[in-house]
Amino acid sequence: MDDVDDGLYEDSNDSDILAFSEIEESGIEDADADAVSGVERKTLPPGTPVYQLHINCSHETIYAVYNEQELKPGITVLVGTRYGKDLARLSGRVCGRALPNISKITRIERVATEADLEKAGINKLKGEEAFKVCKQKIIDRRLAMKLVAVHFLLEEPKILFFFTAENRVDFRDLVKDLVAIFKIRIELRQIGIRDDARMTGGFGVCGRTFCCHSISDKLKPVAIKMAKEQNLSLNSMKISGLCGRLLCCLAYEHDVYAEQRRVMPNEGAKIMIGGVVWKVIEVNAVLGLITLGTEDGRKHQLSRTKFERNDNVWRIKE
Repeated sequence: MDDVDDGLYEDSNDSDILAFSEIEESGIEDADADAVSGVERKTLPPGTPVYQLHINCSHETIYAVYNEQELKPGITVLVGTRYGKDLARLSGRVCGRALPNISKITRIERVATEADLEKAGINKLKGEEAFKVCKQKIIDRRLAMKLVAVHFLLEEPKILFFFTAENRVDFRDLVKDLVAIFKIRIELRQIGIRDDARMTGGFGVCGRTFCCHSISDKLKPVAIKMAKEQNLSLNSMKISGLCGRLLCCLAYEHDVYAEQRRVMPNEGAKIMIGGVVWKVIEVNAVLGLITLGTEDGRKHQLSRTKFERNDNVWRIKE
């Protein structure tokens, strides 16, 4: 994640310290850049179980250790996050090379109790009411920002307000209003549109829930080149998610297409067959088929296994 602008603001009429920060949009790929209390990865003893977790309030992916017992996927735990101690859902244990290259791994405090879950339910209702209040204050002060979510931390007296905005927003007066109403520590965080999609969730064109919401927000950068290599239409409406950015799944499938492309000629390549020059007009990396055509309109489809490359020249195997 890019550097964030962190600051502290103290109301002269109130002793509470009001923390606020702005998160750059790239935070979805590098959410672990904000250090949380935990352990250095390099200090973990071999064989230490590391678990992948989804923070309930933001759906960010974090990694944590827990030495008390083996934990099962799907349970809720209390864990240290960059926002404070809060609830997270355990996705499963990370094995071998699947563990991302992160510098710090947090610790799971404990498995959530019935009291924790009950309090979280109450906090959710309080968050819905706080959302209405904050949204009205934003309208009253005519601030160019969109409120995304409001969350009460489980074990800290603090409310998180997540919002998006096209530009930087001076929300100091808004913070004063909120502190006067809730009498509690207030933290406003500006997030990007990808983070908005991750937090609110939804369904993609594939019919499944957003990858960043249900699988992991640790995504590889997505480039238009990936769509080209997968023979997809470059119509932005077809290769963009509801967040308006390129589909995250393009990065998931890119390695497979890149590997297949290395053993197949590219479109436009010319191959001599029986004294006739054939041109590659289509490459189907998934099925491993190459369609050839001639100037007189003839077409023929061959398997990639029929081709070989010698001295950077493609030819049909004898």
